[in-house]
Amino acid sequence: MRCPECGHQESKVLDSRPTEDGAVIRRRRECLRCEARFTTYEKIEVRPLVVVKKDGRREAFAGEKVLRGLMVACEKRPVPTEQLERMAGEVERDLRARDLREVPSREIGEAVMARLRTIDQVAYVRFASVYRQFQDIERFREELERLLEHGRSDPPAG
Repeated sequence: MRCPECGHQESKVLDSRPTEDGAVIRRRRECLRCEARFTTYEKIEVRPLVVVKKDGRREAFAGEKVLRGLMVACEKRPVPTEQLERMAGEVERDLRARDLREVPSREIGEAVMARLRTIDQVAYVRFASVYRQFQDIERFREELERLLEHGRSDPPAG
């Protein structure tokens, strides 16, 4: 690691600690030439995941977009932000675990809807109406009927 003071390439590690989420290691170092102290951060390099949009465009996967969509769907609903962050993280982890280079946006939307359906049906319908681009009230009604039918087949909770 190059010293930011003198440019020397050798240093010793004085202290190493993981960050709160455990995704990054923080290291305090000391230059072996000038004894300047500095901090470095080490994290795992993840292979980029590319989202293939409906129109064929490609863009880098952004977990914050998934979270933002969840937050909009759950606005004024009794769903804690921590639960939404956990869901967005699960979606990303599941996608990356499949070791794909590209993923259709449709699969991301379906993964989000599957999770929303189990935690808040109103948020699910909100998300589905935007994601599936309902053009009329009939499509909205069909989705509600599907949701109600799915709910009838689930065993009662508790």
